[in-house]
Amino acid sequence: MATQSEGIRRIVSAAKARIAVVVDSIGMPVARHRRKAALTEQHRLSFDLLCKAMDDPALAAVLDTYEAQIPLDKQRQFLFANALYINNLYFYRIGALSQAELYGHLRVMCQNKVFREYWEATRHHRKSLPRTSEEYILGQMMDDLIQELDDADTDEWWVVGEPPDETV
Repeated sequence: MATQSEGIRRIVSAAKARIAVVVDSIGMPVARHRRKAALTEQHRLSFDLLCKAMDDPALAAVLDTYEAQIPLDKQRQFLFANALYINNLYFYRIGALSQAELYGHLRVMCQNKVFREYWEATRHHRKSLPRTSEEYILGQMMDDLIQELDDADTDEWWVVGEPPDETV
């Protein structure tokens, strides 16, 4: 009888383990879906707020946290540059872009003078980010890319820099 109980315990234990694996495998896609949905909602809200600020100077003033005096038209350009940057980050975060593809998009954006001015004007914003955060790491990648573009001895900007490996 004790042998039968031991055998039943093993079967029940194995069954529980298999059920746990199945539940985990079902739960992971659900968790990923929830994260994507939350990121989508966050992105939509952020974009709506930026659009409102671009359309209304009184609202744009709320986002004026630059260290220097920036004319209103330039602030609106900076808000749009921020929206473009955030849009690329969003696509990366939901898996629509690999990190190498994100790098390529950012390299193109860095060719624009206004975007570069925006990036420099918001440098102090990124100083408060934890060094281990994804946003800090990607911001550092952008800083490095801009430095490499500035230091390049070629006009072929599309070959400057090495896209990072997929570690972030």
